[in-house]
Amino acid sequence: MQSIRLEERVALPAAAGKRRPGDRQGKRKTTFKGLLLPALTLVIWEIAGTAGGISPTVLPTPHVIALEFYHLAGSGELLYHLRISLWRSLLGFLLGGSLGLALGLWSGFSRLAEKQLDPSIQMLRTVPHLAITPLFILWFGFGEESKILLIALGAFFPVYVNTFLGIRSVDEKLFEVAKVLQFNRRSLIAKLILPAALPNILLGIRLSLGAAWLGLVVAEMMGSSEGVGYLIMDARYFSITSLVFVGILIFAIVGKLTDSLVKLLEKRLLRWRDSYLGENL
Repeated sequence: MQSIRLEERVALPAAAGKRRPGDRQGKRKTTFKGLLLPALTLVIWEIAGTAGGISPTVLPTPHVIALEFYHLAGSGELLYHLRISLWRSLLGFLLGGSLGLALGLWSGFSRLAEKQLDPSIQMLRTVPHLAITPLFILWFGFGEESKILLIALGAFFPVYVNTFLGIRSVDEKLFEVAKVLQFNRRSLIAKLILPAALPNILLGIRLSLGAAWLGLVVAEMMGSSEGVGYLIMDARYFSITSLVFVGILIFAIVGKLTDSLVKLLEKRLLRWRDSYLGENL
């Protein structure tokens, strides 16, 4: 009898680790529901454009945009501009995100640093990118420095704010448990504060990637001769609306891919978190 119970206990985790056919079907249904609205929009858009209900200069049809994308990708021009934009965005994100993480940790752990840094940072956070762009051009010129620093500025604030809030949102009861377990300061930070603040930090990184991508648009539309933002501005100047849509599509796809990458990282690092996932309504 005891051996049977033991076998059942061993079999339970193995069965739990396997995906059931119902889970796969549910995932397919969710994917189908997510694609239904965009597909329906594209069909209506194509029909309306082909029937002449929409001006091709104002809103080209999806197949015209797809052809523009194909020609641009085939010529190698798309890859060239995309590579430059990705490089700028990555450098700006690494610079701004790492600085935001460092200052967020410092302000979160130190009340003195919070009083000295946080009011000024919160004030600068409310200043729009477009208002600062002329200053960056005056200070750093039209070169790569001004673009990367502008992207870094946008990437800085989400990481800083969410890191600071994550540390300050740690439950006070956990510190009482840490005292009972006789944690030293290093163990307290490594085993309690940082794991508890990790969901907020990852959220900050996720928002920071989006902000860096938005900052890239502003940077490349202000005095640039390369990049996806420049491609959009150049197409607008010559009234090539389909090319403008290609640029917007590239921004949307890359933004979604980076966001999905951070979500995957969240799933890996936050397996221990037991949170509400919503209902299948």
